[in-house]
Formats: sequence, C-alpha cells, structure tokens
Amino acid sequence: MDPFLLEALVNGILLGGVFALPVLGCNLVFGVVDVVWLCYAELVMVGMYAVWFLHTQQAWPLYLAFAAALPLVGLLGVLLHLIVVKPLLGAPPINQLLATGGVLFVLQGGAMLVFGTDFRSLGVELPPMEWHDVFVSGTKLAAFCAALAGAAALWAFLKFTYIGIAIRAIARDREVMPLMGVDPRRVYVVASAVGGALAGLAACLLVVQLDVHPFIGLSFGPITFMICVMGGLGNMLGGFLAAFLMGLIVSTGSFWWNTEMSYVIAFAFFIAVIFGRPRGLFAR
Repeated sequence: MDPFLLEALVNGILLGGVFALPVLGCNLVFGVVDVVWLCYAELVMVGMYAVWFLHTQQAWPLYLAFAAALPLVGLLGVLLHLIVVKPLLGAPPINQLLATGGVLFVLQGGAMLVFGTDFRSLGVELPPMEWHDVFVSGTKLAAFCAALAGAAALWAFLKFTYIGIAIRAIARDREVMPLMGVDPRRVYVVASAVGGALAGLAACLLVVQLDVHPFIGLSFGPITFMICVMGGLGNMLGGFLAAFLMGLIVSTGSFWWNTEMSYVIAFAFFIAVIFGRPRGLFAR
C-alpha cells in the first residue's frame, strides 16, 4: 500500500477518536434531556481559551491547566442547563434551538471582547513517530489515546454507577423512570455536567493541535452535529462509530484531493445517508 495513503488512513482513525468526544457529549445530553445544544462547540472553545490562558498567561503546568478545564466547562454545562434549558423543557423544540443558538453568539462575542480575534497558539508539539515509512504526529496520537481513555471512562460511568444507570434509564424511557423513584431533575443536571466535562476534555485535545480564536467552533461544530445525526441522534455507540467513519472520509479525501474537497465529500456522504436512513446509520 502507498505509505502516504496508509498515513492518511491512520490520521483518519486518529481524527475520528478526537471527533468522538464532542459527539458523545452531544448525544449524552440529547439522549437524556432531549435538547440539542447548538452552542456545544462554543463550550469547547471556552475550554480551549481556559487552557491557553492558564498555561501561557498564568504559567500553570499544562497538566494543571487541563485538569482545570474539565470542571470549568462541566460547570458551564450545568449553568447552561439551569439558566437556559431548564425553563424551556416544555417549550417547542424550535424555542430550545433558538435559545442555545443565542448562547452560541453570546460566547463568541464574549471571547472577542476578552481575547480579541487573534489566533492563539499553545506552542506544544510532540515529536512524530515513524513506522515503515509512515509518519504519525505524536500530538495526534497522544490526543487519540486520551480520547479513547475518556470514552472508556464514560462507558464505565454509565455502566457501573447508580447515577450512570439512571442516566441510561432516563434516556430509554423518561416518562416511566420517575415512577421508579428516579428524580429526572437531578439526572438532567448530572448529564449536563458530564456533557460539559466531555467538551472540556475535547478542548484539551484540540488546543494542542489547533490555534484558538472566537470562531474556532465553526471549524468542527457543524461536522460534530452531522456525525451525531448520521450515527443516530442520542445513540452513543452509533455516534462513536460514525465519528471514525467520518474521520476516515475527511482524511482520505484530503489525500486524494484537498482538505476543502474532503469536507464537501463528507457532507455529500451525509446527505446520501440521510436520504437512505433518515434516522441515521445506527438508529435503533
């Protein structure tokens, strides 16, 4: 096999692992609360700015900046639920979408006021790794391993903890579970916190690969929601698998053509999937 094509396939898998984290967060919140956070990518942007500020401006060690970003964005997810989403739980879906879309512009505008529009770089790069003439970015490989660890921790949390089981139960049948003694309001808050923490972890993995600026969410936010829908909105496993599929499409498309064309192909593939399976590839 052409080593450059093999390198593109490896990079596609690594990219899919990073895509998976925000996809899992979006699907978790939608599956439990039944609200799509249009501003989810902007939560990631806030986490990226937090890591950059703590590390470059406050001279925090990078691991401490990472550790602070997770609870910070998790708290932001809780505040988003309590202030914006909770009052609209009984409202039509379009009202919920408009409200979270409004938060998107508030976060973008706030980032512009505080940090300006300059591109900020963390300046961290791990040395590449070579295997049979295939070069793999050490930074991307480390981010991929951390993304898999985060996904595994989420699986263990949902599988083996009481509140995790309650989250899965609410996602399965939110009308019956209150009769079983589960408080939906508590579950909604916990799910929002976990969804926010996943956005914080995604921010830690993206800030070492991308420059952060107020509109960074536009570079990966649309494809994140596209993956969620393609995998089956609210389907955690489907979104996880669809993230790797989309990562391979984007990476190999960049190999055969260019980056812009690869995203055109990815969106065309998404449209074809939705025509054939409107509920997503892995909808149940």
